[in-house]
Amino acid sequence: MKIATFNINNIGRRLPNLLRWLRTAKPDVVCLQELKCTQEAFPIEAIEKAGYRAVWRGQKTWNGVAILARKTEPVLTRTALPGNPKDTDARYIEAAVRGIVIGCLYLPNGNPQPGPKFDYKLAWFKRLHKHATKLIKSELPVVLAGDYNVAPTQLDIYPTKSWDKDALIQSKSRAAFKALVDQGWCDAIRELYPDKPMFTFWDYKRNRWPRDAGLRLDHLLLSPQLAPRLLKAGVDRAVRSEDGASDHAPAWVVLK
Repeated sequence: MKIATFNINNIGRRLPNLLRWLRTAKPDVVCLQELKCTQEAFPIEAIEKAGYRAVWRGQKTWNGVAILARKTEPVLTRTALPGNPKDTDARYIEAAVRGIVIGCLYLPNGNPQPGPKFDYKLAWFKRLHKHATKLIKSELPVVLAGDYNVAPTQLDIYPTKSWDKDALIQSKSRAAFKALVDQGWCDAIRELYPDKPMFTFWDYKRNRWPRDAGLRLDHLLLSPQLAPRLLKAGVDRAVRSEDGASDHAPAWVVLK
């Protein structure tokens, strides 16, 4: 079973890129972030024609998350992260697919920091910690996949000082991610590639893609029940080089 996460960065604009990748990579489950479309504008007909069913939560202009499932119907279980009913950002969706709970998330960026946006990022992380604890205690097979907007260690960012003040690499951001993993989650890509950068994001600015000046922001965390089933993991880097590409590339795992 192949499970992927892909920050598509506007599904309307990049639908051809997405469909091309679905045809070649054939993931069984896909978590999408940054749909940047309303609920009604989600291209469900094209997705279904490609062989996928979907659940999604759209949002005008920004955010938006979706879970696609190949040749099966995802069973929707949540459309928001618990803990703050006033938070209307479309950043979390959860569904059961073939006996696995799939949590798709788009964690706040947090810039500029310090400030209210960074405070929101850390508060969102706390809510995620609480929900993730309940998922661990459920003893169900769970994947928490998405754009966490954190490069967890120095290995997860190219050698540079230009991002030193960015929310993606702040000590509090990294500590929050580490605290989440320390609950018992397996960072699948890092588990199989402990010493390799495995970047998933290359900013459009400053020629960063040609220079491979990337960051690893997109992560797939496996619950203790699922971690022993991990066979393969990787990043489809070539997708980032396509015309009209997202600034992210899909990251994925294969489970037995």
